[in-house]
Amino acid sequence: MTDAPSPALETALAYHRAWTGHDFDRAMTYIDDDIVCEAPAGRLRGADAFRGFMEPFTHILTDSSLLAAFGDETTALLMYDTRTLPVESAPGAECLTVQDGTITHMRIIFNQAPFIAAEARAAGS
Repeated sequence: MTDAPSPALETALAYHRAWTGHDFDRAMTYIDDDIVCEAPAGRLRGADAFRGFMEPFTHILTDSSLLAAFGDETTALLMYDTRTLPVESAPGAECLTVQDGTITHMRIIFNQAPFIAAEARAAGS
């Protein structure tokens, strides 16, 4: 018998499958209205601010590989690599807090260097 994923991990994986599958409306069903997101650009508060930050990224996403996923009752950690229109590899990680089936807090870490290099090449630097 295989142990079922933790409640937080189940929610995190469902959210991840939705946004990486280009169904951002579905992904938002896992986001709490009052989410706090610690993103590279700073702290975001509320579902609208979160959508404004994350949804544009899904428009340039072409592929994603889940590298690792761990969780317990309230916390999940996902590590993944994404392929986007401007860059071949953009690894990232999310630490998510889940309460009653929705993500209430998220800390996103990703490697910005590939995007900075792509922007420099596009600008002719």
